Amino acid sequence: MTKANDSVTIMDIPFLNTTKDDFLHQYLFPRLADQKKSFVVTANPEIVMRAKEDTTYKEIIQSANYVIPDGSGILMAAKYKNEPLQERIPGYDLMLDLLKHAEEKGYSCYFLGAKESVNEKVVKEVNRQYPGLKIAGHHHGFFAIDDPEMAATVKTANPDLIFVALGVPRQEMWIAKHKDQFAKGLFIGIGGSFDIIAGETKRAPQLWINLNLEWLYRLIKQPTRFKRILKVFEFMGRVILRRD
Repeated sequence: MTKANDSVTIMDIPFLNTTKDDFLHQYLFPRLADQKKSFVVTANPEIVMRAKEDTTYKEIIQSANYVIPDGSGILMAAKYKNEPLQERIPGYDLMLDLLKHAEEKGYSCYFLGAKESVNEKVVKEVNRQYPGLKIAGHHHGFFAIDDPEMAATVKTANPDLIFVALGVPRQEMWIAKHKDQFAKGLFIGIGGSFDIIAGETKRAPQLWINLNLEWLYRLIKQPTRFKRILKVFEFMGRVILRRD
């Protein structure tokens, strides 16, 4: 858990108040060097709302070493509370920085999640972009969360970083259930990042990202996300009306 004076709490979820660069250099890189186990949650309003509705899931999020703000709605809520967060830390960007660092330092990575075809494309693209990266292993996301053999397979690979793309809430549930079996490892749920790396989904243009409108771009490109966007509006409504 993060220290109280380093975080901003939104609906009982403590968000680390830092920049992406500081998060990497002051928190994650030192823990990787010391082989300290870490659980990182890249949280957006959807995750916060799910945690509000599911006590067990909330406890999982609260048990993470770090919860970072991946969503403009989180920044808006913090600002409305007069406790502004320094910046949004997108899980996708964080993943790319971690891959680069792992290549430089000789750390190994495991890629867990997505469809088999997408998972294979991810590994192929990562090999292309980071030719010196050690890939400990990879596996698609179609398995039961409590499957002990899957967890044992990842553990045997002995990775330094485990990127888990099982979607919300499965990725955080899998990490929380199995991480104690590992002696080391940076565990991070990265949602749809595999789809972006594999070229299955296009990320918003940089201008949209700079304007904190990446959510709107996704909605335009994927109208089926509308129900998920409604959760964002519900989240902001609760913040504005100070119901939480």
